[in-house]
Amino acid sequence: MSNLDEYGGGPGPNAQVLVVTTNDVPGYRVERIIGEVFGLTVRSRHIGTQIGASLKSMLGGELRGLTKTLVESRNQAMERLIEQTVARGGNAVLMMRFDVTEAADLGTEICAYGTAAVISPNPS
Repeated sequence: MSNLDEYGGGPGPNAQVLVVTTNDVPGYRVERIIGEVFGLTVRSRHIGTQIGASLKSMLGGELRGLTKTLVESRNQAMERLIEQTVARGGNAVLMMRFDVTEAADLGTEICAYGTAAVISPNPS
């Protein structure tokens, strides 16, 4: 199995902010919607990785160097999303999404965005 830190990401189970891709969280109620938050990073291409990826693309297979770069970029965008949520007083991000675009042939823009909210457990 591959290393989860190299090829995966997202907040851990004890994170300060719960990030979900859904409208709500089972067992919780939304106390307050804060509004849209986002985390953004733009990454330039590393020349060595780019050459390696070009060669690998001719042979086929996973471009592991680019995969690691994208994972790092998404994690950085997610960290910034969480920082924005905490700064605005939230403890959750609902409807989180990623958007990835080319930035004027200079690099790749990765944006993590969603709706910051305050949630609390439903009373039992």
